[in-house]
Amino acid sequence: MRKILPPLSTIRAYLKRFLSFLLVFLCFHFTACALPPLSEQPGYPAGSKLLLLHADDPGMFNYYEKGLKEENIQLTTWRELGARWRKKRLKKKIGQMLLLGFRGMSVGASSPIVQHIEAGRVGSVILFDYDVMKKEAARNIKSPTQVKALVDSLQAYAGTPLLVAIDQEGGRVLRLKPKYGFPAIPSAFYLGQLNNLDSTRYNAELNARTMASLGINLNFAPVVDLNTERESGVIGRLERSFSDNPEIVTQQAQAVIKAHLANGVIPVLKHFPGHGSARNDSHKGLTDVTDTWSETELEPYRRIIGQGYEGTVMTAHVFNQRIDDKYPATLSKKAISILRDSIGYDGVIFSDDMQMEAIASEYGLEEAIILCINAGVDVLCFGNNLGYDEEIPEKFQAIVLKAVEEGRIRPERIEEAYERVMRLKKQMGSKN
Repeated sequence: MRKILPPLSTIRAYLKRFLSFLLVFLCFHFTACALPPLSEQPGYPAGSKLLLLHADDPGMFNYYEKGLKEENIQLTTWRELGARWRKKRLKKKIGQMLLLGFRGMSVGASSPIVQHIEAGRVGSVILFDYDVMKKEAARNIKSPTQVKALVDSLQAYAGTPLLVAIDQEGGRVLRLKPKYGFPAIPSAFYLGQLNNLDSTRYNAELNARTMASLGINLNFAPVVDLNTERESGVIGRLERSFSDNPEIVTQQAQAVIKAHLANGVIPVLKHFPGHGSARNDSHKGLTDVTDTWSETELEPYRRIIGQGYEGTVMTAHVFNQRIDDKYPATLSKKAISILRDSIGYDGVIFSDDMQMEAIASEYGLEEAIILCINAGVDVLCFGNNLGYDEEIPEKFQAIVLKAVEEGRIRPERIEEAYERVMRLKKQMGSKN
């Protein structure tokens, strides 16, 4: 009797299965021990090894699953591995968009801020001398030697160099105070009244050299708000503005900017599109400048940026119905488009502190973060001083990842912000 051979398709299926078994056998006996630990592969259990299959065939996964689990080997495909690496890469980019404040005069491997830095969840930090929540002058600053050691430690834990920021305007906004062993720096108002560029250069150079000697590479100054409300508001009352004259403000700010850049410290123009006309404080609640703001407040930005500005810009949490009748500037595409499209600025944009009441009391954390990123802000600042939450980096990352996955934030917006930040850090490195 003649034997009937099975169909060719069946033979191929058996052959494919045999070859697959052979592949697994060879991997077990020759290569599995050499496969990289899954701690190097995103999203897999620690201690397991990775077996990469060429075919995206769910049946093959099911077929080998039990035996491979016994050998502590995880199956994956190029497609799945690619997706996991893309997510890991996205997390890294999101981390560069977060600036965070923290507690501690010194840090070590177990410090929460160090763990965030090592995990890539934080790309920038900010130093304070006063802890608002604890109501005590014991935060990050005690002496020149201590601050230098703190900054050096933070940078040592960072895979990508950190932006180490501070609010060192001069006058009443001075984190590096004489009582801690640092030089006195006069207020912007004093220098603007004096209106002597030699004096401004001298003090700006002293300030910038001090920061550079400590490793601080970004200063949230100069203030280029016009001093239109001298007796009220957080700008005029605290003598933070050079003048109500945009020409004087521009000249004084340029002197400060040049001194900073010459010493490797990145300057930050603030608070766009103008906070000097505010009659109340955005730290404490909604600040509406609709009736007091004028386009003249944009003049310092136009002049400085038009002359080839190499620094950065910070937004204001001010509501201005003449620019956007729905959102404050930090959350407003319309406001940011003035800076990007009308003025022509293409550098990094920082938000003001996202924990200030003008934002925190009006918007939930998720809504505020998504609006801010979509508006065009590149780095979101959480000073972690008006409130304190050590889990902000995890929350920030989870919110942004989810928003990208759901299509509420375009991946291109993350890429754009990341590229700007990395370009700034490269610029910072070339000047040091």
